[in-house]
Amino acid sequence: MYVDAHKRGARQYADVHTSSGLGEDSPHRLIQMLMEGFLARVNSAKGAIAHHDMEAKSIYISKAIGIVGGLNEAVDLERGGEIAANLRQLYDYMNIRLLEASRENSEDKLNEVATLMRDIKEAWDAIA
Repeated sequence: MYVDAHKRGARQYADVHTSSGLGEDSPHRLIQMLMEGFLARVNSAKGAIAHHDMEAKSIYISKAIGIVGGLNEAVDLERGGEIAANLRQLYDYMNIRLLEASRENSEDKLNEVATLMRDIKEAWDAIA
């Protein structure tokens, strides 16, 4: 699977970090940062649920959904073949589960998507 740094999702994230001095990061590292950001947002959403802060929960889950969207857009179906198609389906599933977690205030569903993302990230980190 090849990830082009000029894909919209990764570029959006890169634009934010360029102003922070991280503009020279590789496309591979940018995807890692997206995954790390996702895990941080999911963790924050779980904390918000535990503290009955539904506004913060919604904000964090919305940001996590946006990150998954960026990751999904970075998947190159032409070069990635079956693996890329499966990854796209997994990202779609994760977004569905995030929406359900938000609606149901479900820490279990947030744990599920965090586990999925950690598994993807572990495989992605091994590529480096």
